[in-house]
Amino acid sequence: MKSEIPSMPTFPQAFRYWLKLGCISFGGPAGQIAIMHKELVEKRRWISDVHFLHALNVCMLLPGPEAQQLATYLGWRLHGAKGGIAAGVLFVLPSVFILFGLSWLYMAGGHLPWLAAIFHGLLGAVIAVVAEAVLRIGKKALKSHTLWALAALSFIAIYFFQVSFVFIILAAAVLGYFGNRVLPAQFPAGKGHSAANDTAPAIELPPAPKASWGRTLTITALCLALWWLPVFAIAAWLGWSSTQAQQGLFFSKAALVTFGGAYAVLPYVAQQVVENHGWLSHPQMMSGLALAETTPGPLIMVLQFVGFVGGWQHPGSLSPLAGATLGALITTWVTFLPCFLFIFIGAPHIEKLGEQPRLSAALTAITAAVVGVILNLGVKFATHSLWPASGGFDIFIAVLATLAFIAMQYFKIGLMPVIGACAVLGLFGFLFLP
Repeated sequence: MKSEIPSMPTFPQAFRYWLKLGCISFGGPAGQIAIMHKELVEKRRWISDVHFLHALNVCMLLPGPEAQQLATYLGWRLHGAKGGIAAGVLFVLPSVFILFGLSWLYMAGGHLPWLAAIFHGLLGAVIAVVAEAVLRIGKKALKSHTLWALAALSFIAIYFFQVSFVFIILAAAVLGYFGNRVLPAQFPAGKGHSAANDTAPAIELPPAPKASWGRTLTITALCLALWWLPVFAIAAWLGWSSTQAQQGLFFSKAALVTFGGAYAVLPYVAQQVVENHGWLSHPQMMSGLALAETTPGPLIMVLQFVGFVGGWQHPGSLSPLAGATLGALITTWVTFLPCFLFIFIGAPHIEKLGEQPRLSAALTAITAAVVGVILNLGVKFATHSLWPASGGFDIFIAVLATLAFIAMQYFKIGLMPVIGACAVLGLFGFLFLP
């Protein structure tokens, strides 16, 4: 027997959730998508499973951090523009402040080993959350033997052969679109959002705003003005040759080509900022990546660290801290503001995709491929965590991840208690273990 449909959340309720999500969104896109699915689909039932997966498919095709874009879309779907802005901003805002403080400690020579120990313990929770999410999403999304095979092939292609994420998704879409006509049982068309047959029904959302040329032009003009005015203001103040103005230009360009998630774009960014611009060194870049991986928010937040360090080491007429602060702010601004442009323009069209059988089948195939991509991200994260750059195998994290997985999968312990326990155990390990 199905449980009752929950009531529509108020904006303050959703605001509190988005703020909480921004504080606990560890583990890069795989961990963040897992947390949102568990909370919004499984627990709160604000969004149906079909709706969530369709939105995820589209967000993974866009440039930029897919988890933040997914949060922005879901916030928009619940409470319109103010909901989308709240969800998108709060998704990154806690990490902006945390990473700013850690960047300052890094450059000023400070070191807090107890804080590093807490973040170290959180790695175990993230590995467990991602593993549980792959199992949970896979069971719901992979409805045929062909879709299981497609997920496996997606993982093999991206993990072992470094095939472009974009090519994998396009191939899956074509396969699903035409496969539905030849083998409809193997490439089923998902139900529309309102017809989702979830075990526990989700909220019946009101009709989405309609797309129009006037709406599109208004959003485009507003977002482009907000995007570029700070860059031009810095250039007018410090000159186009200043580090901060160049950071605004470079990371604006990077925001348009960051397909396939942070892991796909970071090699390109690292080469440009280290070898071409000389804003920081390779060891500093790797330190920034480590900081970004152990703080909440998108992994692409490492770009804020790049902006901070570049501004600190090349402040021009400013003090090192002022140059670093301006560099961090403009880098973060131009990295994430385009996400709102893409989502607000495309959001009304996401609603239509599930209503067309062929397109729905293409999205079903994309979902299968995305399962393999999430598994790839999870395996990469687990590999970096269990075999750190310092060498050796981290048995402490392996045990912690196993215990966290068992707690969530078999004892149904909530996400927050698991994250809290892992943080405490990380601190305990630092204080009492050799």
